[in-house]
Amino acid sequence: MIARRVPARAHKPSKPPMTARIERPLSPHLQTYRWTLTMALSIVHRATGVALYFGTLLLAWWLIAAASGPTAYSNVQAFTGSLIGRLIVFGYTWALLHHLLSGLRHFVWDLGYGFKASERETMTWGALIGGISLTVLLWIAAYAIGGGR
Repeated sequence: MIARRVPARAHKPSKPPMTARIERPLSPHLQTYRWTLTMALSIVHRATGVALYFGTLLLAWWLIAAASGPTAYSNVQAFTGSLIGRLIVFGYTWALLHHLLSGLRHFVWDLGYGFKASERETMTWGALIGGISLTVLLWIAAYAIGGGR
């Protein structure tokens, strides 16, 4: 057997230096995709989850004030009875109900159902409209029984 000499260029190249730019495929980015309702409400679901943490502080304040006595309770009631207080509590109510319905939507997906485009859109619209409708109905019921005075 005669040994052939392999040209130097045919050897495996050494690692590129750390400063060399390596061309890699780009990951898809939000600018690549057309926004859909499902995508937007998935982000809203995360945002309502964060909002619920802050709203729970308000709920804890109310419960602690109720246990502390009439003066502390009247201070919380004065805040929640103001326009800004009612808007915050209304927003908390919507965040809670929307997060509940979107959580059910995600649960259905976790079970492996609802991935067809029509089913996905129906559940997304249901979570959006249901969250708003249940919030309004809950507030109407609260005012009807005298809770909004």
